[in-house]
Amino acid sequence: MNRTAIRRLPGARRQRGVAAIEFALVSTLFFTLLIGVMEMGRVLFYWNTAAEATRLGARVAVVCDVNSSSVVRNMQQMLPILQPANITVTYTPAGCDATSCTAVTVAITNVTVNTVVPFVPFDVTMPPFSTTLPRESLNSVGGTNPTCS
Repeated sequence: MNRTAIRRLPGARRQRGVAAIEFALVSTLFFTLLIGVMEMGRVLFYWNTAAEATRLGARVAVVCDVNSSSVVRNMQQMLPILQPANITVTYTPAGCDATSCTAVTVAITNVTVNTVVPFVPFDVTMPPFSTTLPRESLNSVGGTNPTCS
């Protein structure tokens, strides 16, 4: 069959553009799913980074002065979506000083990750994370500890 004969077949004129419409429908669904999978990967990255940020915060808190601002600053450098209101540093027992504290707990709560999934935007609120470490120096030794400055 030659090319001109295909154009003259009955119904061939009605089939023009069908492939483009099918591609538009299928590709919309495919790319929405693809971007959704990538966004969930990004959310899981934030989730893992939040756990690591609490570990870092606790590690800094046990070697720096009590209530040092470097704890929050180091955690925000690791996970920029953290706000100071999301971070809690608790010394055990309550009201202790550098010589009487026994442990430090650093917690992250109420952190929300905004997603950009097409047609279905949603926010994911991460669960609370916390890390507790036993006390070490709780003193920056006159500001000589570089992690405390």
